[in-house]
Amino acid sequence: MRSGETKRRGQLVLVAAGVVAIALVPMVAAYLQLGYHADVDASAEYRQPVSNAERVLERAVHNATVSVRGDYDWSQRTLAADGVNRTLDPYRTQVEQSRLDTGVVYEVTQNGSAAGRWAVRHCPSGPNREFGDCETYGGVVVQERAGETHALAVVYDVRVTTEDGTTDVTFVFRGVGGR
Repeated sequence: MRSGETKRRGQLVLVAAGVVAIALVPMVAAYLQLGYHADVDASAEYRQPVSNAERVLERAVHNATVSVRGDYDWSQRTLAADGVNRTLDPYRTQVEQSRLDTGVVYEVTQNGSAAGRWAVRHCPSGPNREFGDCETYGGVVVQERAGETHALAVVYDVRVTTEDGTTDVTFVFRGVGGR
């Protein structure tokens, strides 16, 4: 009778262990989904505020350069650059105000001198191309193509200040015509 009782007790222990294990599964799943505060520090979004600004500004430059394509002849290139800037201003403001509550401060300004250097090195030209000269207006690089103004690139300086320090980056975002 002793061996039968031991056998039942062993089965009872196994069943109890199975119940406990099954009960722990939802708790572990909830823990992994909710995370904990230390996870915030390790996340890419927390570590890469520069990348966040880059993504927003890159999409904005794409939209802005599409919005002026074919709408301005070459004599209206200043107006085209102003149109690019008007389209970009809300995005720049969005970046600058985006993470203030988390202690991340962005300063976004156009870099005219870097835009000029980019234009000298990257403006499409040559005997097999019928493109005109490139000019810069602030950080906006435009080129004459078939009598129309095409925005090729926009150059931004971005300063990101966090509790860990300050990072300065210059981005050249190619527009639709600058590919």
